[in-house]
Amino acid sequence: MEDEIRALADTFAGLSHPVRLRMLYLMLRHRELCVCDFVEALGITQSMASRHLRYLFHLGLLRDRRDTVWVHYRISDRLDPRRRAVLRSLRSWLVAPELTRLEERLRGWQARKPCPCTSKKETAK
Repeated sequence: MEDEIRALADTFAGLSHPVRLRMLYLMLRHRELCVCDFVEALGITQSMASRHLRYLFHLGLLRDRRDTVWVHYRISDRLDPRRRAVLRSLRSWLVAPELTRLEERLRGWQARKPCPCTSKKETAK
């Protein structure tokens, strides 16, 4: 029981940062995104994006895929039922004009980005 409480507390701690919530908003709308997508959409440095994505990765919320120098992230397909329920409820909470602008920034960036990871993008259903 104590391990379950700790895991739940760690999950909510991971969700307590605005950058990570913005990242999850984008992740819930796309099957997979490259670190460079977060840098451009959120207007943050590569090191900050990587640090927050690794935090979510270590919580078990994200999985990664490396393609040469590019690292792509997606929502983990190995989520336990509780974490899956938390992310499902986030979908209804993460609705705000600011988040819509993030999506627009991401789309604009993906339309013009020069890196070879462009063809890897798929929009979630």
